[in-house]
Amino acid sequence: MSRDPLVVETSSAAQTQELAAALAAIALPGDLVLLAGEMGAGKTAFAQGYARGLGITDQVTSPTFTIVQEYSGGRLGMHHLDVYRLETLREVADLGVSEMLDEDAVMLVEWGDAVLPALPDQYLELKIAFGDDDDARRIELRGVGGSWPARARQLAEAVAPWRVGPGGAPC
Repeated sequence: MSRDPLVVETSSAAQTQELAAALAAIALPGDLVLLAGEMGAGKTAFAQGYARGLGITDQVTSPTFTIVQEYSGGRLGMHHLDVYRLETLREVADLGVSEMLDEDAVMLVEWGDAVLPALPDQYLELKIAFGDDDDARRIELRGVGGSWPARARQLAEAVAPWRVGPGGAPC
């Protein structure tokens, strides 16, 4: 994928979930998705839509206090981590993140940007920011390493309904 991120915008939590479901449709076993953004930006809403896109019917909640939630029952399982409360990179390593990246699941890590040195070097990063109104979000997507450069076109097609170009104009 190019160094320039894909930029998308959503106007509601429901649209953010639809975007996430579209991305889940192209997920491969072992994918790592890092979610970055301020508190309340929509990381958990994204995870809910992603799980739905995988076919997971369990209710997805923020794992802020449990750190890790695991979901199954879909096309792929999902490991959902929230590392906000972890204080050191060692704590991330102790979770066994590498072992959780398996052939039957994907992993979403909320606050993943804060622990990047402790994570594998191939991932899809989403930076979620507040938009112009309360429900709007601007999301930058960037694939790093592994199969992501080869999947750039597929990624662009998945997010096409929400994509914006320079100056915020729809593509």
